[in-house]
Amino acid sequence: MQRLAQVFLCLVLAAPKLFDFCSCRGLWFWDRGVRRVKLLILALGFVSSLSSRQPMWAFGELALLLACFHISLCIGHARQCGSSRLDFFFIRAVIFLCVVKTAQFLGAGASAFVSNAHMLDTDLLMEGFSNIRFYGQFQTFTLPLLALPLLCRTQTRSFKICIFALVCCWWMIAICSGTRGTWLGMIGATCLMAFSSGQGRRWAGWQGLAALIGLTSFWLLFRVLPDYLGLKVFNFAGDRLSTSLSARDVIWHQAWEMIKERPLLGFGPMHFADIPNPVAAHPHQAILQWACEWGIPSTLLVMWLVSKGLWATFRLIRANHRSTEPVDLLRVCLFASLIGALTQSMVDGVIVMPYSQLWLAIVVGWLIGIHDFSTEPPAVRPIAQKGWVAILTLAVVYLGYIVFRDAPNLDQREQVYIQEHGGRFQPRFWMQGVIGQPGGRLLEQTNAANFSPLATPK
Repeated sequence: MQRLAQVFLCLVLAAPKLFDFCSCRGLWFWDRGVRRVKLLILALGFVSSLSSRQPMWAFGELALLLACFHISLCIGHARQCGSSRLDFFFIRAVIFLCVVKTAQFLGAGASAFVSNAHMLDTDLLMEGFSNIRFYGQFQTFTLPLLALPLLCRTQTRSFKICIFALVCCWWMIAICSGTRGTWLGMIGATCLMAFSSGQGRRWAGWQGLAALIGLTSFWLLFRVLPDYLGLKVFNFAGDRLSTSLSARDVIWHQAWEMIKERPLLGFGPMHFADIPNPVAAHPHQAILQWACEWGIPSTLLVMWLVSKGLWATFRLIRANHRSTEPVDLLRVCLFASLIGALTQSMVDGVIVMPYSQLWLAIVVGWLIGIHDFSTEPPAVRPIAQKGWVAILTLAVVYLGYIVFRDAPNLDQREQVYIQEHGGRFQPRFWMQGVIGQPGGRLLEQTNAANFSPLATPK
């Protein structure tokens, strides 16, 4: 369902006349060097897809990334050509979502405590996501954004108290989920922001205090109180405090073998899922995933682009370190959200899951929309504008074709997979994302017998 909603949003935003891109600076703000690097990445992805074993799926992944990039541009366009009032609605929407999920968690927890049950499964308190790791990815994006009202001096004291209580509860839920990737992402974001600027240190201070209160609340509610009531707690977060890789070593090894096999163009987008293994259809590591599927040259180019964008934003935060303007405070929170997500992507599938892809596009697009460009970008030829519209149209039409082809038979396909292979699903494009057949040569090199089929990376 999340993938269907994502593709539908891409289809809606793909209409060029809906947003007048050709007249908006937001689409063409990059200098010629960056544009050429982007075109080179696209060309390498196209060639890699053509040379892959299943070009149809490879082009599907390429089209999906183009559509997500377009969503970012739409959001950046809307913010640049709109006003700061959009920031207000954006943050209020984030607060609303977090309030709804917090109320659901607290309601489920209260029901569990007042019932006559003698056990409490913490995973059952966090509904709305098919996997608890996806919940954690959502929290990694939203935890930094919730702190914005706490930084604004214009907010009332009562509103700040309510927001701080929400941030503490959101931290408690993040701790309760036991998703170590979320913990790692927030630690990385907090450490970097503490050295970024005065406002960054304020942000880090609020997050640290909220995390401490959230941890204390978690310990009281899910350790002290259950012991007092005689409840047995299952999936307790403290049991996940380990240094184990949760079978990530197997999929990382597979990705590394794929990189050594085809270092230049990789096996093709999405083609980690073409070599089945009992763990996952993606490596749970963004750099390894891109390198084994797109090749090392493409990976280096993408890393250069990401580093350039992060450095430009970091410098802008440093330059405005004393500013209390709402847009500068929002930039701090968005930057922390992006840093947290990128850190988590080193151990998790942030760049794979549809909901996380959408949030990543939103955060990047909003940072583009509020960025203060020092120089006017060079003019873009009309043929380049028309070329982008043509590429985007092909991408979204192809995504629509995949949905039209697969959506009616998804349930049947998932049942067939369970009957043939058993176990749990391995998400990639769809909930069951394995596109290859067992028995590949590289799969034998992963020594799959060294792990339990029930292991789940967290």
